[in-house]
Amino acid sequence: MLFTADHDEPRRALQKFIAAEINPHVDEWEKADIFPAHELFKKLGDLGFLGLNKPVEFGGQGLDYSYALMMAEELGAITCGGVPMAIGVQTDMATPALARFGSDEVRREFLAPAIAGDQVACIGVSEPGAGSDVASIKTNARSDGDDYVINGGKMWITNGTQADWICLLANTSDGQVHRNKSLICVPMKTKGVQVARKLDKLGMRSSDTAQIFFDNVRVPKRNRIGEEGQGFTYQMIQFQEERLWGAAACLKAHEFIINETIEYTRNRKAFGGSILDNQVVHFKLAEMQTEVELLRSLIYRAAEALVAGEDVTRLATMAKLKAGRLGRELTDACLQYWGGMGFTNETPVSRAYRDSRLTSIGGGADEVMLMVLCKMMGTLPGLKKGNA
Repeated sequence: MLFTADHDEPRRALQKFIAAEINPHVDEWEKADIFPAHELFKKLGDLGFLGLNKPVEFGGQGLDYSYALMMAEELGAITCGGVPMAIGVQTDMATPALARFGSDEVRREFLAPAIAGDQVACIGVSEPGAGSDVASIKTNARSDGDDYVINGGKMWITNGTQADWICLLANTSDGQVHRNKSLICVPMKTKGVQVARKLDKLGMRSSDTAQIFFDNVRVPKRNRIGEEGQGFTYQMIQFQEERLWGAAACLKAHEFIINETIEYTRNRKAFGGSILDNQVVHFKLAEMQTEVELLRSLIYRAAEALVAGEDVTRLATMAKLKAGRLGRELTDACLQYWGGMGFTNETPVSRAYRDSRLTSIGGGADEVMLMVLCKMMGTLPGLKKGNA
């Protein structure tokens, strides 16, 4: 069993925090196109939620991944997608590799304040010319004595305008593309780091997303996470937690929209009865609820495997793929039942429609997820089964 009675207390505490400290402010943050990350993260850090499965010696709780997944699932109750995504970057995208492979020195400098909520982190992988194709990134970190000198640019950086440091993937040699990259912690106030612009997005409005340039940015080599040249491997491992976390965060969000749509269609009258009385409506909502439960089972199975130390690439990839596609289908169907009101920005279904679209793009597009699965199945041309 993934969850036990030990999960109940932190779950209730997080539910209470979301109800009191986040959801009352979501509409305001959505209109402002940003939320106060430092203020909110500090509160979460004080409650221990930014390091549930991180090492105790750096301020974490030292628990297993099931607690991180529990948190992801509960954050789905936030009435927008941007805030939970930003929190997830802090806990399960920018810091897993640092926690697992970083030296004690670099973990004290960057991981400990991230867990405490004293600093905001972001992850720098995607570039204007390389998103899901991680091997093709161009940002480079040239060796110069005890330092790296970094040049290049990153795109689609969640938390980018508020972050104190970035977990940056850069080329540290001219070797083979899967063996020439390193993850480096770069303070955002370092000379030469420029936040060029905050991007204007379709959805996830309350989460700031930046384009960042690096012009001869000098950082000490001690800021590198783990071994030089292992960054691609570390990031692929990190991606599995990110993808599983992102899928889990969809569960309550999907259920919320189903329940909101049930209430709206029950009360909305047309042609002598409620919209919900139409078989096409209540049958579709039943199908969508069934799909959510199937997704939950897949996510829980993957999380149990991760806790057991197994490779979850296949299951996490499937979960991420399914979460994105289900989100698109579910929000589109529900929006249709809201009629004209669904096309306004005054309803939760329109926000969910906009926010959920990113799940099939960010963290690896659907097509990349399918390629990963096909590699593992041995169905890609020129590959034998298992040669992923």
